[in-house]
Parts: sequence; C-alpha cells; structure tokens
Amino acid sequence: MRFIAPTSEYAGYIFDCDGTLVESMPLHFRAWRHALRAHGASFEFSWQLFVSRAGMPLETTVLELNAQFGTQLDPAPIVAAQRALYRSLLPGVQAIAPVVEFARRVAARAPLAVASGGHREEVEASLRNVGIAELFSCVVTGSEVLRGKPDPEILLRCADGLRLPPDQCLVIEDGELGIEAARRAGMDWVRVEALAEVLAEEDDATV
Repeated sequence: MRFIAPTSEYAGYIFDCDGTLVESMPLHFRAWRHALRAHGASFEFSWQLFVSRAGMPLETTVLELNAQFGTQLDPAPIVAAQRALYRSLLPGVQAIAPVVEFARRVAARAPLAVASGGHREEVEASLRNVGIAELFSCVVTGSEVLRGKPDPEILLRCADGLRLPPDQCLVIEDGELGIEAARRAGMDWVRVEALAEVLAEEDDATV
C-alpha cells in the first residue's frame, strides 16, 4: 500500500476500514467470487469490478450488478454466502501498517471515527484483530445509514458522533465511492492506494 500522511492538522479524522486500516479487500474479493459463482452468476466478477463498488452495502452491490449485467440474482443468499466465507477468513486479516501508525499518532491529539460500508460485527472484529478498536470513539457502518457511499450520510454521521463540523474532519479512504462521499460532505480527504493488483483467479478448491 502507498499512503502519504497529510501535514495539515484536523480536529477529527474519519477512516474507512476495509482496504484502508486493514488489508481485507482480497478476502472480500475471494468471498464475493465464491458467492456469485455458487449462485449462478453468468458474468465474470473481476478485481476491477469489485474495486469499483468498494464501500457499497452488500445488498446494493448485488442489485447494481443485476442492473449492469441484466441478471436477476437474489441478493439475500448471495450476501449470506459472501458474509459467511468472509467471516471464516477474517481471523487472518492484517493491518495496513502506515495507516494504522498514522491513526495511532493522531489519536493522541484528536478524536477518530470509522465510516465503513461493511457490517458492524465484521468491522469491529477487524479493528479488534489488529489491535486498534480502542482508537475510535465513533463507528458507523453501512447497515446504519439509509444511503451508502458515495452519499455523504455516513461521513456526516461520523462528524456528528465526533461533535465536529464536517469541514474540520479529514477522511482517509481507498475507494472512489468514499472519496466522492467526502467531496459531497465538504471534507478534505487523502487516498490509500494499492501498489499491486490482486490476482483475479481463485481456485474453487481453495475456497
């Protein structure tokens, strides 16, 4: 990962979780490919397709894929299968070291929040697994908002939780949808970039 820490100071910091604080995106991708194949998806779920929907609620992802490919996949069983496999892989999640180091540093002088499109149980487990749950005074997840990223609702909820005006918060994100949400919220943002693309091919026998 590549992350250039900002030099400006902010009153509060709002972090995405997957792909920003923890290297969970390959695990999510593997779980999505397995779930979609198991439920008869006729299209190839590529890494690029996956990344384009990073931060989107799981059910919305399936509906968006239906609209894009003209399919009629039922979101409920696909989401259940994706979540079950992802949770089985979750104990192996790793921290994204430069971002976590930055979070620890700024937590000494400012409040921190997490704004994730994921499920609360999984987000909190990820934070616990890499030993940073105590850094965040506010966590808002996708199931707790009416509109997911790129709508700014989740970020504005975090700003409210931190008791700060939106323009005094910095958003740390890896996904384009989250960055667009920051723009709409009137917040500054910094991107966490992946230096290498994850290989798309997964052997069914390893799932």
